[in-house]
Amino acid sequence: MPVPVTKASSKKRVVLLGATGSIGQNALRVIAAHRDKLELVAIAAARNAEPLARIARDFNVRHVALFDDAAYTGAREQNLFPAGTQLRGGAGSLVELAQLPEADLVLVAVVGTAGLQPALAALAAKKDLALASKEILVLAGKFVMAAARASGSRLLPVDSEHNAVFQCLAGHDVAHAARVTLTASGGAFRDLPDSALAHVTVADALKHPNWSMGPKITIDSATLANKGLELIEAQWLFGLRPAQLQAVLHPQSIVHCLVEFTDGTMLAQLAPPSMTFPIQHALLFPGRAPGVDAPVDLQKLFSLEFRPLDETRYPCLRLARETMEAGGGASAIFNAANEVAVAAFLDGRASFLAIPRIIEQTLQNVANFEPADLAAVLALDADARRVATSLLPAST
Repeated sequence: MPVPVTKASSKKRVVLLGATGSIGQNALRVIAAHRDKLELVAIAAARNAEPLARIARDFNVRHVALFDDAAYTGAREQNLFPAGTQLRGGAGSLVELAQLPEADLVLVAVVGTAGLQPALAALAAKKDLALASKEILVLAGKFVMAAARASGSRLLPVDSEHNAVFQCLAGHDVAHAARVTLTASGGAFRDLPDSALAHVTVADALKHPNWSMGPKITIDSATLANKGLELIEAQWLFGLRPAQLQAVLHPQSIVHCLVEFTDGTMLAQLAPPSMTFPIQHALLFPGRAPGVDAPVDLQKLFSLEFRPLDETRYPCLRLARETMEAGGGASAIFNAANEVAVAAFLDGRASFLAIPRIIEQTLQNVANFEPADLAAVLALDADARRVATSLLPAST
């Protein structure tokens, strides 16, 4: 009788761009817990050289990049990385890592739009792409989705809400989805009176009630610009019309999305407010394994609350919805202005309430059009940043 041959299971080889940030740190927890299934082959950060060197040692990573030129030069001079490490520098280094022949999946978790070129490079190299930087699709969704279709690569959403929609739609024709609802925690100022918003500080805004995230996304959560960006991203990821997308306030951050189908039934995805859950789903897809963090415990008393969102209190959400309706490059203008305004707030150069004002004035002062190519998108992004920056002194 012939002896069956058992094929040795191979590990999925992962490139992690943004290894020292919040998403990156949670991804490292997932990879460490599943070393039998995942292998970290490359890591990158902007300028956090010493933490990146520790990761390289802990995970025996040979390919490393620091895309801030000064940080790269300093790391080379100080010999921070283990012998045998191939250290790259500059913005182009992210593209090099994204196209490594030995990589199977590239997780893009760099802040803002810096991950656009490496994301496109990963798709061009036919790598699966796990996307945590929502700004990439907001800026250039048409071109990223076209690149994914052309390559045949899987685009796996890492945002908790989009990953939840991805799971709820699994096995279903998206044409049968009548409405997709994303949930919002409400951020640090959810229960603060409107009159108090004029006096909030950066430290106040960074105290998120549920999630532990990076500074930019935490501020976006407080303004609800983050939810607006997520609605735009969902439009591209799942091929939905603006009218099919909505957001509701859900203070507990346990239900991450609700998908209503044309027959009136609804599916929801639940998980605790930890990014390890969507990250693990994306990294191991289509497989499953025990989670890093404890799941929802239904034996403990808790409630699930949903409330409508007031777009008067959250003008960033209104502006995002208006850009979805406007189409063209409006969402790129929104995203660029928001990045400029949030950076100014974090640096103490703009007030919290200046953020939506800067976004709205930028949208009014930059002509919207349908970009014909990626170069036109990047030019529009640069123009919007210039206009938003010019508005800063009058908005503080």
